[in-house]
Amino acid sequence: MPSGALFDLGWIPRRRRPATARSVLAGEAAAEAARKSSQEAPPVEETPAEPEFPVVGDTAAAAFFDLDNTVMQGAALFHFGRGLYKRHFFHKRDLARFAWQQIYFRLAGSENPEHMADVRNSALSIVQGHRVAELMSIGEEIYDEYMAERVWPGTRALAQAHLDAGQKVWLVTAAPVETATIIARRLGLTGALGTVAESVGGVYTGKLVGEPLHGPAKAEAVRALAAAEGLELSHCAAYSDSANDIPMLSLVGHPYAINPDSRLRKHAREQGWRLRDYRTGRKAAKIGIPAAAGVGALAGGAAAAVALQRRRR
Repeated sequence: MPSGALFDLGWIPRRRRPATARSVLAGEAAAEAARKSSQEAPPVEETPAEPEFPVVGDTAAAAFFDLDNTVMQGAALFHFGRGLYKRHFFHKRDLARFAWQQIYFRLAGSENPEHMADVRNSALSIVQGHRVAELMSIGEEIYDEYMAERVWPGTRALAQAHLDAGQKVWLVTAAPVETATIIARRLGLTGALGTVAESVGGVYTGKLVGEPLHGPAKAEAVRALAAAEGLELSHCAAYSDSANDIPMLSLVGHPYAINPDSRLRKHAREQGWRLRDYRTGRKAAKIGIPAAAGVGALAGGAAAAVALQRRRR
């Protein structure tokens, strides 16, 4: 075979032939244009770095965290009820009744004031005459059994960042203040704002001090504590999963939506609030069902109260 035959490529299909003079020219022109554009490109504007937050040494700042589904997966009082049931403090029919109340209001997404009053009054009448120390003692044990492993690590890290900056960190929840105080202490937080049941001499009287700490009441609690502590609310941060807490979130200069329900997620995006979601997609979809947090907490409190009544008998 003549040596020139090695370069006879006529047998290759047309689409596989070596580049033509026109394609070579196109390629070289593209390479040259790329070199010029890289050399002549204007400097990229640097995005301003976000200010350091939380600000170390800002004694006028504090952080306020909702509890259920913000700091802890699920409802604290539901886990408390599990512990009581395990100890045979009440019957299945009691647990089923209160669980149904919570499910109904989560699906309905609305709160019936008369029904809320019935649940509240029932719970308060049952705990009347019991000692606060009794509830605290039970809560300490149940925290270790059911609650400690359900704290969201991401939210816990946010709280720790505030503590490391020298700021106070408070839980703000519709759960009884005794339960909230146990959880705050175990997490190393400053303290807790919660629903206060009246007690005299360490014994429950069967009355609430005001109303459950829910919705606007949380904002009022934060406002009152800030005034007492000499805090600047514009320096403070608040964290919640629920649209019910928009009044509290709107009160501070640094609101965060944590594991937000659908209404809070929408509101947070409209307002430019920061969002953090520590759930899987499947869990996030489930938790997105509208929830009546106030009634849920009261129903859980009633379950706990029934348990205490069974134990006394």
